[in-house]
Amino acid sequence: MPLRTRRRRTATSAVLVALAVLAVLSDTPAASAADTWTEVGSDRADPLTESQGLASVEVPAGSANRYTGIGTIPLGVSSRGWNHVGDPDASYDGHYIEPYQRDDGAAKMFRVQAPDGTWSEYTHALGSGEALNNSWVAVSPDGQWMLAGEYGTMNRLLVFPTPGVNPSTSPSANLPQVSTVRLDHAVRDVQGCDFSGPTTLLCSSDDPDGALFGVTKPLLQVDLSAPPSGTSDVSGQVTALRQLPLRSACSGTFEAEGIDYDRRTGTLRVIVVSPGFCVLTDSKTYRFTRG
Repeated sequence: MPLRTRRRRTATSAVLVALAVLAVLSDTPAASAADTWTEVGSDRADPLTESQGLASVEVPAGSANRYTGIGTIPLGVSSRGWNHVGDPDASYDGHYIEPYQRDDGAAKMFRVQAPDGTWSEYTHALGSGEALNNSWVAVSPDGQWMLAGEYGTMNRLLVFPTPGVNPSTSPSANLPQVSTVRLDHAVRDVQGCDFSGPTTLLCSSDDPDGALFGVTKPLLQVDLSAPPSGTSDVSGQVTALRQLPLRSACSGTFEAEGIDYDRRTGTLRVIVVSPGFCVLTDSKTYRFTRG
């Protein structure tokens, strides 16, 4: 075979191999696209008032971090059947939102505190096939859209106009689901999510099984194909980043709870409730920074 022909075929083979590798890589989620988070400290989480969720509030300036637990539900709210509060969030203009559910499963409620301190309630009638759980809320960085999650094994996140912020909302009208985040990978028992960027969510999963991602109680990252809106669905690529800390003087089942990302400091916080009677002594809010 002439040398020139051999070199041409060798070069062609190399190009084909390179194209094949690129094709494989293009279909594989890039591990480098996912953030890594390093534990930097922890604080005790009170089982009554800090066991469900947490949120950092930017407005008014100097506002304290907010927490939810069974002990934070007002009597006037629980007496009307709203007996579970989930992981809250706050919009960047200072509206603070708590998600509530009730046992009858007819509706969900979002309790909103405006920056001036006044409270209002927005209810959402469950759609067909929608789970009654109202585990968490996450307000988009533009403030106009609010994501919420159901418990169990799910392939979606729900999108609503942000109550009290989006001008289409009113306490006297049903808060509608306007679109959906379609996940490329099932998630289980998500207890909280928060935006760390316009199209990036960080989520805490209480998954006790580990079959979905090869680890129990994972910290998840969801990369959206576009910012959420009220006009069309978006897709979400799910990546498991790490297992959340599971440390206690007691053995048994831990419970991963709410999550918060404070964009002012870049600090991620996640609540993990300890098993058994140690729920009273060494449940923690763990702090992480990007590694």
